[in-house]
Amino acid sequence: MSEEAKPGGTFEGASAEGEVAVTHANQLRSAKFREMTRKKSTWAWIIGLSVLAGLIFAGLGFPAMGGAAFVIVFLGSLLVVFMIADSRAEDAFYDYYCETHGLTRSTSPEIGELTPLLRMGDKSNTDEMFSGELSPGMDGNLVLYTYTEVHRDSDGDETETDYPFTIIHVEMPEIVQHMTDLQVHRAGFKLLDGIQDKFLGNMQRVTLESEAFAKRFEVFVNDSQDPIWTRRLFSPSFIVWLTESPPDSFAFELENGHLVAYVSRHMDSTESLENVTRVGTYVANRLLQEVAESSPKAARETGS
Repeated sequence: MSEEAKPGGTFEGASAEGEVAVTHANQLRSAKFREMTRKKSTWAWIIGLSVLAGLIFAGLGFPAMGGAAFVIVFLGSLLVVFMIADSRAEDAFYDYYCETHGLTRSTSPEIGELTPLLRMGDKSNTDEMFSGELSPGMDGNLVLYTYTEVHRDSDGDETETDYPFTIIHVEMPEIVQHMTDLQVHRAGFKLLDGIQDKFLGNMQRVTLESEAFAKRFEVFVNDSQDPIWTRRLFSPSFIVWLTESPPDSFAFELENGHLVAYVSRHMDSTESLENVTRVGTYVANRLLQEVAESSPKAARETGS
């Protein structure tokens, strides 16, 4: 962690004015940039690199290019300083968020290939992981995750496309005896459902009696899944909540006791991280509620 936590949820050096509540990853960027540019050492290496670049070109007999090189390196160095400041501001925000929400920020985050989303792409990275009590009685992980698809053209040149997500992960082994696999994804083009269903493997589509829900989501379960348990899980109130409450990109997956609820994009504010946590743990509580009703001895104490 890049900043030293102080009592009461504030951070040393949070701003030039003193202690502040940090609510966004970019909030301290200007302060961090000013902090760095006030240091003599920063200007020493910026000017030093710029002068060196200018002298190299001048020494090669291109004095005009030497001047241009000085300006280019100078501006490029300032950009590097800004990027470092941006990274430090982001670190301060994540540290503050964890400190004020009772979470622990992982120094070497890795969520693993727990569900289909986490197995997508040619490569992936767990950018951040915050662990602890996400809601009363429910421990889990709040994760910033990215998978990357690598494309190669006819000349062999590669281009990469990143797909970032903010994820809630909750482990619930007690659900495995009732449901091993569940995928609730954003609905696609209905005309392609028939083609898609031919490639589901051991999964099958579940159709629920809600047109509004069907416009937003599509549901898949293991083909050995008890359909009665699935219908009970998707109660009318749960269907209404899923249709009306979560963010537009919200979806979730369950595999072998691991719930992964997610939205597109890395959330970078207190409000957005709290919202993802709220909807993710709501789904987790609904799953556990149905487990408790089916197997009272497996009930977990939660705040719901």
